[in-house]
Amino acid sequence: MFRKACLVVLLWTTISGWSSAQENYLIAYGGFAGFQAPVWAPKDLGLLAKYGLNGDVVMIPGSTRGLQALVAGSVHFAQVDAATTINAIQQGADLVMISGSLNTFPFSFVTQKEIRKPEDLVGKKIGIVGFGGANELAVVLALKEWNVPRQSVTIIQSGGAANRLVALSAKALDATVLAHPELGEAVRMGMNVLAHMSDMKTATFPMNVIAVRRSFLEKNRDAVKRFQQAYAEGTYQFMQSKDTGLAVLAKRLQQKNPKALEETYQYFASSFSFPTRVSQQGLRNTLEMIAQRTPGAKADTDLRRYLDESTLDELEKEGFFKRLSGRN
Repeated sequence: MFRKACLVVLLWTTISGWSSAQENYLIAYGGFAGFQAPVWAPKDLGLLAKYGLNGDVVMIPGSTRGLQALVAGSVHFAQVDAATTINAIQQGADLVMISGSLNTFPFSFVTQKEIRKPEDLVGKKIGIVGFGGANELAVVLALKEWNVPRQSVTIIQSGGAANRLVALSAKALDATVLAHPELGEAVRMGMNVLAHMSDMKTATFPMNVIAVRRSFLEKNRDAVKRFQQAYAEGTYQFMQSKDTGLAVLAKRLQQKNPKALEETYQYFASSFSFPTRVSQQGLRNTLEMIAQRTPGAKADTDLRRYLDESTLDELEKEGFFKRLSGRN
């Protein structure tokens, strides 16, 4: 379980009296896909420094590993998905979500070209990045909506999106879920898009949330608030400026195909949330989905156990978001 996975904890100490600028804050993200842009932009656009934070971003594959690093204290913030975070909290992890930038599944269900309808998936191999995260949840929910029994397919842990695309092209996998830019590449390779998750009933889901340790939030509210400002402005600049967004994507994705970058930008610039809040309805949907996977379990309706947007509330009252968007 999650707590067992975190038994090896890195020693992390805070020297009292240091300012936010002296502490080096590490921000984890889970992979190389367009939906990671809100955590790249604050670093690449100099916004962490603008708001007085000395920080770096670090890639830790998958939300589960990112949260393990967060609990261990080796990173201070992590951009992860809500389902993995909720599972960790329910297992006793000292975590809480503080903001979010994407409240829908960014995935499409991609298959070999001969798989044209959901029932064709029976007996097939479906690749995901790892168990317990948004990839697996997206696949399980899609199968449920299509009335395809979970036990009728084989779900395989297959690594990141680029690895799964290669496996798909080599026919080592029959299907997977992909986001841009890999989605566009899959289409150009002749793969079939069986469905876009955004068109399905299960679309509302907090895919990008920022998680921190509750104890860290309590002791470092000023640093958290500064991070929230950088994160919100990074997301806003990405959404509002195509040139800025493309520059961030080009640097981080190392994608040489201009069309792939354009597709990725166009999709996510219209999908991100501003202000950077977690959809509470999406959170309720996620809690209900998780409960449905555990026989006899009931959805926990107390969102305060999982979400603390008090620093965002303070910024809202101070007019930060209105100033940023020029609405005051």
